[in-house]
Amino acid sequence: MATLEHCLYCFEALAAHLEDRDPLSLADIQKSWASYVTTVLDADADDSEPTSPPGSAKLTKRLPALRRLAASPGSTSTSTTSSSTSSTTSLQPATGADTPATSLSSPTPPPTVTSSPLFVTWNTLSQRHGHILRGCIGTFEAQDLTTGLASYALTAALHDTRFRPVSARELPTLQVAVTLLTDFEDADGPMDWELGTHGLRISFTHGGRRYGATYLPDVAAEQGWTKEETLVSLMRKAGWTGPKERWTDVALKVTRYQGKKEGLEYAEYKRWREWAGKE
Repeated sequence: MATLEHCLYCFEALAAHLEDRDPLSLADIQKSWASYVTTVLDADADDSEPTSPPGSAKLTKRLPALRRLAASPGSTSTSTTSSSTSSTTSLQPATGADTPATSLSSPTPPPTVTSSPLFVTWNTLSQRHGHILRGCIGTFEAQDLTTGLASYALTAALHDTRFRPVSARELPTLQVAVTLLTDFEDADGPMDWELGTHGLRISFTHGGRRYGATYLPDVAAEQGWTKEETLVSLMRKAGWTGPKERWTDVALKVTRYQGKKEGLEYAEYKRWREWAGKE
């Protein structure tokens, strides 16, 4: 399951690249984030005392990720599914090494995830338009998270051919979402999946040409699509141009999967990074 530390690591990889410096490692971020969260939650607890200045604003109320942490009993590092991200994705060849990584968690930790298929999504946050997709690339081949997350964070930000590369001045407007993919299954048919639960990977041959595309699990629900609308949109994404009412004439191979997602905004990354720089 994706964690806030994974999101911080993606921001750190991108910011370090744009600032021409060495990034912190995932392990260092995990240790630092645990200390940071404890400090913030303790400070917020102090703010609740009667002696607190009138109108003092808790940090957990101002930053969405910390607000989610505060709402999770006994947790210093949660991996709750959260944050809306835009929809379309691109696939890239897998790269990676075999250096294990761990993720900090609550006192009763879930199984440690050290490698996983993954997608990294960058969105621009706009008061007027909400979340606007800025780049999304991933792989269905399991990646060591210490190398895979950093690699795909940069690839999604800088090499998604649908968009110009992200620039340093855009960092304050960004949100990142990490999706770790699980539970791959061959569907018994095009409709053998659940809206809001499954992502889809389709492949088919039409007119002597092979097609393929994917949508992450959150896409259909965010767009308000039916199953049929999702499949037709996915076929269009793959490049199919036939009449939409004839989509059932195409023999689709459908693989369904699930995704454990977490998201983080730049303001939260920046506040943690400044705190970490003083330690």
